[in-house]
Amino acid sequence: GEPIVPFTVSLHLSLPPRSPHPPLPRSPPRAAMADEPLDASPAPAAPAAASDSAPSPVPAPTPAPAPAATASLVLRPRRESFEHGLLPIPKLVFPEGTLTQTLAQLRAKLAAPGPGRVGAAALAEALQIPADQAALALGTLAAVLPGDDDGPAADGAWEADLRDVLLFLYIQSYKRLVPRAHKDSPSVADVWPSTSAFDGYLSALSPIQLVRSNSRRFMPSQADEEAHQLSYLQKHMANVLTLLADSVDGEGDESMVLTMETFEHLGFLLQFSEGTPLSQAAPFFANSDPDMPAAPVPATQVHDWILQNIASSLEYTAEKAITKENNQRSVSDPDVAMADAVTNTRIQSSSSTGASVQNNPGYYRNTSFVEGISKTSVVKHGSDIKGHSIKVLNCHDSVIYILAPLKYATVYGCSDTTVVLGAIGKVVKVEHCERVQIVAASKRICIANCRECIFYLGVNHQPLIVGDNHKLQVAPFNTYYPQLGEHLAQVGVDPNVNKWDQPFVLGVVDPHDSLSHPAGVSDVQAESATCLDPDLFTDFLIPSWFEAEGPTKYNPFTLPEVYWASQRKKNASLEDIQKNIRELELDDNRKKELACALHAQFKDWLYAFDLTPSLFLESM
Repeated sequence: GEPIVPFTVSLHLSLPPRSPHPPLPRSPPRAAMADEPLDASPAPAAPAAASDSAPSPVPAPTPAPAPAATASLVLRPRRESFEHGLLPIPKLVFPEGTLTQTLAQLRAKLAAPGPGRVGAAALAEALQIPADQAALALGTLAAVLPGDDDGPAADGAWEADLRDVLLFLYIQSYKRLVPRAHKDSPSVADVWPSTSAFDGYLSALSPIQLVRSNSRRFMPSQADEEAHQLSYLQKHMANVLTLLADSVDGEGDESMVLTMETFEHLGFLLQFSEGTPLSQAAPFFANSDPDMPAAPVPATQVHDWILQNIASSLEYTAEKAITKENNQRSVSDPDVAMADAVTNTRIQSSSSTGASVQNNPGYYRNTSFVEGISKTSVVKHGSDIKGHSIKVLNCHDSVIYILAPLKYATVYGCSDTTVVLGAIGKVVKVEHCERVQIVAASKRICIANCRECIFYLGVNHQPLIVGDNHKLQVAPFNTYYPQLGEHLAQVGVDPNVNKWDQPFVLGVVDPHDSLSHPAGVSDVQAESATCLDPDLFTDFLIPSWFEAEGPTKYNPFTLPEVYWASQRKKNASLEDIQKNIRELELDDNRKKELACALHAQFKDWLYAFDLTPSLFLESM
């Protein structure tokens, strides 16, 4: 798509005094986005020569212009909130035109009991939603808040700060960036299926057809998505600040203020690239004495400063996009497109076809990528991963091991692949995959729009299943590696709690995706997952040469008795076979023939189940 052309906004407003929640000024109109304005259309910017009948606004104090964004200090959206914090619950997405008013009323209702904390029961009553959905919302919020505190292990026991709840509910209005327009109709025609046989909706591309049709080049890049999120925040920041601001005595701009504590809650939505806290970067709160609370700041001053930084960041992103298009990419550019990220990730592979390239730290902020892998085995340890999250994208017919403690993991667009996720402390999201096996130890997992997949799970909370799914199976966690116990403890995953067989199922329609599920289509409950037949359950062996010595010698998650019984039966059969082979009286030639026959049968078994032979055969 065309690069976003940024601009700088300077607002001068007059706000009515002593109003409980007067609206802050809206930004001037920008180019149309995928999501339409939620509230009344913003007033156009005043012309140079105003009409005599138009009142002149009272000028607000104008902060010093924000410095031009650089690679080392750029205001970014917090991707975690947008990628893992959106729930397809219709009653969390408020009607267009009434979003700010509705949330202001909700704020008054939830703040009445005090002291600014919201529990699941209060949220359920205020939103008129089931208690389990309210608990899910607060749990999801806890999982995407900055910091490591993810709340208690028990479902439904969270409480959240009211300001965080308001921000979380506001971004439920966000619409994901739609793919770039196809330049040729044959590409559009190659979809899987063009009309889904299961629900009649336009479905996403099959991972296999995604590769065959080269449609990946039409998908939004990381930089595209980030610019879209920034544009959303730019357009709605006035409404967001209105919800957070406190009303005080004063006139005009002085009647709505933000304390430094409230301002820091904006870290749920925005962050600086080098991790600088918002309050330290903002000139009106910088160098505040911790023993003496900083004076509140007019909301309009905060609004101007944020818009200036967003405009600088969008300009920086647009300049980098132009540089990329001219094949003059700067080595310090952190905005790597998804399609290019794999070439900048060091990959360890037991396959001779694996790639190995040097990491470039300038390309990373908090996410590492494994993308476009085919018929290869990939291993990534903690030393190979930059940041606290991993994305496995568009991989086919491969085995991928992520043996590291992380906060977030995404598996997207993969097929016929096994992905092992060692210890994920926040959320795993698996989306648009077919015939994959996911082995994951995590606090939470969300499964969306997947077909014929098996999930071997060690999860502390109910697996969330949404979207157009078909033939999903779940089973208990089935592997270990020497450092797994340490990694679980490091990220706060409790191996004594496993809710793998208690899926939480929401609807098929995703209100955040206007492309695949258009407005006006009635929702139905998504297809749930079935438990894997215990006779088909097997342990997954991670080759020992992948990991150094460690204290974990067995699967830390306890298997249900029915799966234990199946394992004992298989182990007994294996011992009988081994005993019979040892007792055979064979000469050396016959022993060699037997070994060759077993080797050939094992290789045939690998191919029959569409596994990756090279990984196993190298050890034989």
